[in-house]
This record gives sequence, structure tokens and C-alpha cells, in this order.
Amino acid sequence: MRGIFITFEGGEGAGKSTQIRRLAAVLESYGLSVALTREPGGTPLAEAIRGLILTHEAASEDGLTQALLFAAARRDHVLRVIRPALSAGHVVLCDRFADSTRAYQGGKVPDAVLEQVIALGADGLVPDLTFLLDVNPELGLERARSRFTGVEDTFERSNLAFHREVRRRFHAIAASEPHRFIIIDASQDEAYVAESIRLAVRQRILAAPGAGA
Repeated sequence: MRGIFITFEGGEGAGKSTQIRRLAAVLESYGLSVALTREPGGTPLAEAIRGLILTHEAASEDGLTQALLFAAARRDHVLRVIRPALSAGHVVLCDRFADSTRAYQGGKVPDAVLEQVIALGADGLVPDLTFLLDVNPELGLERARSRFTGVEDTFERSNLAFHREVRRRFHAIAASEPHRFIIIDASQDEAYVAESIRLAVRQRILAAPGAGA
């Protein structure tokens, strides 16, 4: 039995981590085994790379360097965590995956090159379902800064124009793969967003013929 791979995408302050935890609790109440993970991260190597990417003092401004670092972290993550969990029949919920690379490094790197880098990192793995938690950058950054407890990371420090472009790219990616993406209005309250996600998973994944197979 193969598990189900669900990813959560969106800009800063979209509420991905909160909604992943809420969905995990729902799925576990259905008797499913759930694995939670994140990108960059999920393994000791990937977490170390995360520190390099997100620590402003150490981060590179070069888009290709960023993409290559993300790809290295992703490949280790896929091989050591995600694929084994799917092979064991778990539902894997991941906070960001390859679409974040497309949204954040797109425009800095030629599309053909970026897709080659992504392919190396993802090792052919594509999510079964992706939630794009959509929120305008002004609100998202306000939320992110309201829970601020330390130093802003590399991307949080970027200007508003950058975050608007990231949002535009996420929408373009979602439009190109409507069978995989569900866009959720993340400006709504937390409970509304959680219920929208729960219903979508039941309709698109759990009710599908051969779900989890």
C-alpha cells in the first residue's frame, strides 16, 4: 500500500504549520497514520542546510545557489523520510516542497535550469494534492511579524514587491496544475480554513477509488 503525499504551500504568514497540525489530528481521528515534515528540513542534513539558507548572515543572494541548496536538502529528505513513509502507507503532510522553489527562486533562474534542479532534488516525486494557502503579502507579513521571536529569516526580510511576485508565481503554478492544487483563502479565520481543507481531502483524496493504494 502506497501512502498519500499532501503538501502545503503559500507565502509568509499563510498559516501552513497550523493547518498541517490540524489536518494531522483529523486524519489520525480517521485511523490513518500521519507523518509531519517540512522543507527545507526533515533530516539532520536538510536541517543544517536550512540554517544556511535562512540565516541572513550566511545566505546567498544568488537564486541558483539557493535552488541548489534546496535541491540537496530535498533529495536527502525525499530519500530518507518521504519515500520510506509513503512506502509504509503513511499520509505525509509536508510544509513546502518543490513548488516553493518555483515560486521563490523563479525569475532568478531560467525556468529550464530551475526545473532540472528541482527534478534532481525531488527524485521524480510529485504530491498527490497541494494546498495553496493564499493570503495577500501585507497581511501575511503582518502575521509573521506578530509572532516574531528572533531574527527574521532571509525571505521574511525581502521587500514587499518580492512577496507579491512570489504570490503571483504560486497562482501561476496552481493554474498550470488544477488537478493537483486547491487554493484556500487563508485570510479567513483558522477554523474556516481548517474545515475547507478537511472537506477537500475527503472529496479529492479519501473518497477517490484506490485512495492510499
